[in-house]
Amino acid sequence: MNDISGRPEPPALAIDDLRVRLGSNEILRGVSYAVRRGRIAALLGRSGSGKTTLLRCLAGLETPTDGSIAIGETQVFDAGRGIDVPTERRNLGLVFQSYALWPHKTVFDNVAYGLRVRGAARADIEARVAEVLQGVGLGALGARFPHQLSGGQQQRVALARAFAYGPPVILLDEPLSNLDAKLREESRIWVRGLIKRHGLTAVFVTHDQVEAMAIADEVVLIEEGRIVQAGTPQQLYDEPATLFVAEFMGSNNVVHGRIAERRAGDACLDLGGLRLWGRDRSAAPAGATGTAVIRLDRVAILERAGDNCLVGELESSVFLGERWESLFAVAGQPVRVFHQAPLAPAQRWVHLPPEAVWVF
Repeated sequence: MNDISGRPEPPALAIDDLRVRLGSNEILRGVSYAVRRGRIAALLGRSGSGKTTLLRCLAGLETPTDGSIAIGETQVFDAGRGIDVPTERRNLGLVFQSYALWPHKTVFDNVAYGLRVRGAARADIEARVAEVLQGVGLGALGARFPHQLSGGQQQRVALARAFAYGPPVILLDEPLSNLDAKLREESRIWVRGLIKRHGLTAVFVTHDQVEAMAIADEVVLIEEGRIVQAGTPQQLYDEPATLFVAEFMGSNNVVHGRIAERRAGDACLDLGGLRLWGRDRSAAPAGATGTAVIRLDRVAILERAGDNCLVGELESSVFLGERWESLFAVAGQPVRVFHQAPLAPAQRWVHLPPEAVWVF
């Protein structure tokens, strides 16, 4: 995207070679990424991967050891040039995991706080707060206090407070983690829609891959302080670059064997006499140990043998409401399958479509 002069528009947020060390422990190991205006990016990873440290660096709550951060055309951190703009001058919207609402202030005053500290006129504050509260569905609750609200309503107040003064970037730390499972599920689409309607750029931290895929335009998967893959949710789900990404995303079956053969981009895994074909994602030579990964929703049970079918012994089944999940022993390894009707104990043909199997 270009500005009116024809020059490329700078990203809303640019991170370059960011590093954080605590003694000899390197928390971030050279993170570089840019988020375009109007996009929502999820920092996804396991506990201890470095995603929260990265968000805190963006907010100015953590000081990196090396690297730089720019918000639009403003450099807010540059280790080499000695630039470190304090949190309150970065003009970011922050939504904390605990929501951090002032218990002694009304909903209206919580949302108005950022505008007041910026010296906005009283009439402008009243108009803007009313508009934002209406936008988050709390227009009639401005006089209430946080303890008079449900968890979902408190979440909306925290978001409204961050949106009120129109920050260039909003940062969210596990924004749905305090909600119960049902409300969290319902809030994913609502939160995404709210951010998009306000035309904001957002970066949020989560360890929940479903939440990341539902809310974000792009997912940044972090492990051991490095970005292991970044792209759209569909790219990370359908085209994992590494075994770690394939295993992290989705619900999977993982089986181990020996790489027996390769041909035309496919690889065959020998599972103790049973042969399983899949898409070749390994640089290891034939004869080396390999790992096959396939999403649970791609596995099926067939009545007779077919291409890439392995015989399995039914070990157990559980009813999940909308479907059943069964566990089969295939070549001594567990393989889970979703299906619609209960199964009697017996040997079955388990089909793993070769185009849906990745061999690493």
